[in-house]
Amino acid sequence: MSYQVISILALVAAFVLATVLPINLGAISLVAALVIGTLAIPGSPDDVADAIFAGFPGSLFVILVGVTFLFAIARANGTVDWLVHVAMKGVGGRIALIPWIMFFVTALLTAFGAVVPAAVAIIAPVGMGFAVRHKINPVLMGLSIINGASAGGFSPLSIFGVITNGVVADNNLPGSPLILFLGSLVFNVLLNIVVFLLFGGRELLGRVADTSGEATDATADAAAVALRKPGTSESASDGPGAARATTSGTTGASFTDGEHPPVTSLDLNRSLTLVALIGVAIGALAFQLDVGLLAVTAAVLLSLLAPHTYKGAVAQVAWPTVLLICGIVTYVNLMQDIGTVDFLGNQVAAIGVPLLAALVVCYIGAAVSAFASTTGILGALIPLAVPFLLAGEVGAIGLITALAISSSVVDSSPFSTSGALVTANAPEDRRDYVYRRLMRWGFSMVAVAPPVTWLLLVVPGWL
Repeated sequence: MSYQVISILALVAAFVLATVLPINLGAISLVAALVIGTLAIPGSPDDVADAIFAGFPGSLFVILVGVTFLFAIARANGTVDWLVHVAMKGVGGRIALIPWIMFFVTALLTAFGAVVPAAVAIIAPVGMGFAVRHKINPVLMGLSIINGASAGGFSPLSIFGVITNGVVADNNLPGSPLILFLGSLVFNVLLNIVVFLLFGGRELLGRVADTSGEATDATADAAAVALRKPGTSESASDGPGAARATTSGTTGASFTDGEHPPVTSLDLNRSLTLVALIGVAIGALAFQLDVGLLAVTAAVLLSLLAPHTYKGAVAQVAWPTVLLICGIVTYVNLMQDIGTVDFLGNQVAAIGVPLLAALVVCYIGAAVSAFASTTGILGALIPLAVPFLLAGEVGAIGLITALAISSSVVDSSPFSTSGALVTANAPEDRRDYVYRRLMRWGFSMVAVAPPVTWLLLVVPGWL
């Protein structure tokens, strides 16, 4: 048996192990890298270690740490809650628009660089508080938040976008960050219209809330939901195989548990945080500066201005997600070094029918991502499709966009990151209902998203 086949079996075993056991997939991937590297790479143990660490994604590590560091501060000082409050006031209390506010706020967060699980973890408690306060179906609210996270998740500033566009650039494939972003955005907006119609959105039309006390009530409800399991967002895992995620009170004025006053105005810290977020966006978009280094710089500057307020910010970095992504990317890079990626890509291309092979790739991405982290799946599957795409028989932009969408819209599964976070933050008496509905919806996306995106983006051959 060749080392390429062994490395594939090891990758499958890692996913299975991380699915059935609460072990971080990234940690398992690093162990697999050590075992496969020792078998396949000639030389001393130091040579093996050097080869493995050569594939460690240092730039991606900085992006993950920097972005989650910055958004931990934004959540702690109430900047995110202030944005939600302003959005609610801006629509005049129209209840039917509340799920859409959650959709677009979450999309905005991920579009500007927030890691998808982090954005969902920030908004889900707030959104579920609104759902309780205004008798909105929690499935409608949860799916709106998840779809919003996916809608903004492929912007050039986002982690999904960085991973996807980086793989495309590294392999000299034709790419279009704009089409990738807009494709995901439009698909998720249309998908959320379907969600709105199916899960009680029409019943909300015409209902108007009293905005004079709404922000306070909604935030208090959200805090109550989050505090039912003190200090944690119960059962919120970063997909199978990741460590449990923790969340503190939603209004935040610190990183400690407990109720906090509602956030309805800007203070100095929130104003400075808004300036920092805008500065990161301008620096990355207008001047092409590194997103990760910008985010770290912004977070450190904010910490210097209020060191005692933000002393717990580093502990709020999404370390399980960092380990997950860096571990799986390191292993995939090792697979590339020993020829596994070329081997697998040639097997897909050998199907003989390029369009059918493209559909198979999309189904693989959707099915695996429903049980694991989308970020890890993107890091693994796009490189596997590279040899197939280099043959030029299928449009690279269309297939990569279809694969990205197919792998991300299934995040609504309660076995995946976003679905687990929403389930954990659902009201106690409706948690089982939310779990069952998300499971049905998530697996329906596994069946529906690949052929739909394949028909729209791959079959016409215009991308």
